[in-house]
Amino acid sequence: MANTVGFISLGCAKNQVDCEQMMFLLQQAGFVISPTLENTDVIVINTCGFIDSAKSEAIDNILMAGSLKEQGLTRKILVTGCLAQRYQQEILQEMPEVDGVLGTGSYYDIVHAVKSVLQGETVSRYDDISGSALECGRILTTPRQYAYLKIAEGCDNHCAYCVIPSLRGKYRSRTLDDCLREAQTLADGGVRELIVVAQDTSRYGLDNYHKRMLPELLRRLCRIDGLHWIRVHYCYPDEITDELIDVFATEPKVVKYLDIPIQHVNDNILRKMNRRGNKQYLEELFPRLRARIPGLVLRTSLIAGLPGEGEPEFEELCDFLRRQKLERVGAFAFSPEEGTPAARMDYPDAETAARRAELIAQLQSRIMDEYNAHMQGRTVEVLCEGYDPEQNVYFGRTYADSPDIDGTIRFTSESAIETGDFVNVQVTGAVDGDLTGRMAGEAEQ
Repeated sequence: MANTVGFISLGCAKNQVDCEQMMFLLQQAGFVISPTLENTDVIVINTCGFIDSAKSEAIDNILMAGSLKEQGLTRKILVTGCLAQRYQQEILQEMPEVDGVLGTGSYYDIVHAVKSVLQGETVSRYDDISGSALECGRILTTPRQYAYLKIAEGCDNHCAYCVIPSLRGKYRSRTLDDCLREAQTLADGGVRELIVVAQDTSRYGLDNYHKRMLPELLRRLCRIDGLHWIRVHYCYPDEITDELIDVFATEPKVVKYLDIPIQHVNDNILRKMNRRGNKQYLEELFPRLRARIPGLVLRTSLIAGLPGEGEPEFEELCDFLRRQKLERVGAFAFSPEEGTPAARMDYPDAETAARRAELIAQLQSRIMDEYNAHMQGRTVEVLCEGYDPEQNVYFGRTYADSPDIDGTIRFTSESAIETGDFVNVQVTGAVDGDLTGRMAGEAEQ
């Protein structure tokens, strides 16, 4: 009887892709991938180790798996991913329930690692984190209608607060052919929305093609039948070229949604954090993008409480948000990460950083209310993602909503709709920040 393996995937979409590849390799080797953790032979926990909250979540999941092991509901525990890479000795030393660890350069060795722990061996493997990206199939863990396409691994930006380069290595772009081949396979399997991800998608191709190749990649992805939406995450502001803007403006399949992490706008803080560009550049960039790409929805991520942020700098950030009215904003409290330059600088205390992050969330909530009010009466294209029988409504996403991080739209329909269908919905209201509507052309109930 084949051994069963259960998976826990934590952290970002890029981590999720790594997990899907490991699942595929194990299945190809004859293992059974279990949809549950109980009654398995091995639990693989693919961890994030980016900030304190992610580390705590990873440790909590390891302890939970350890409890299952104590109860005889699993035999072995294997920890992979960023936390394993970051704390190479500590995990095995301080968490005796763990039977093995694989670093981020060793995903390809998952089959051997699982076989080894099942044979009673302790696994500890850390290969080159800047080695070639793993090329293999995947077992999708997203709903069938959308999937992530990771186009590069690692990062060369070296922001002062970030540990990613030390955990994921230098930036390595996949080839165009490999990306397109995988995208075609995903489309053939029924994927309708492709979400292009990397630590910095806008840098794609600079390492192996010696020029920015994201525009060309997007144009060629648009030629794949079956794909209806192509969404792009994590474009760094200083890497956005006129060519890339033209692709967003002219390619119908590329949704008018740009995720541009800026982290802050104060020039002194940006310099300290080794961020390229300045406030004036950002002040000019966003209006230019909106002028060139009608209907554009902008998302960004911010860090409250960075070194150098006093009340004047924080108010400068809030004033920027009030004026620019970015539709989607994620605000996080600064987490001083050991080994980073920022952790050795003076920074606001944790309580102040958390309070400021909450103030940004409150400010952004008002901006979102304005956006939702602006959408009233409009007809929008929606990707249906399911049906809620209790409320007798369907739910889905507009182009303005990326899965798991943005909102949804709940709508009524007199006719049956399948998950994965694209339909036109008239917006009629908003509840708790999410839009509501009805199928376009149907009378109000």
